[in-house]
Amino acid sequence: MRGAIAGVMAVLGSALAGGCISVTAPNEPIVIELNINIKQEVIYRLADDVRQNIEANPDIF
Repeated sequence: MRGAIAGVMAVLGSALAGGCISVTAPNEPIVIELNINIKQEVIYRLADDVRQNIEANPDIF
């Protein structure tokens, strides 16, 4: 019974407030400013034997 009364009260409340609430689109466009900084660091290491092979055979690459 309380649920039914609460439901009726909610419907009546929304009907009464219907004239007070209005939803309109803004006159000016919505502007969203995003400042995004992306920084990526790549760190690589060559194994000693690979480095020696590259130095010994520079024309391979």
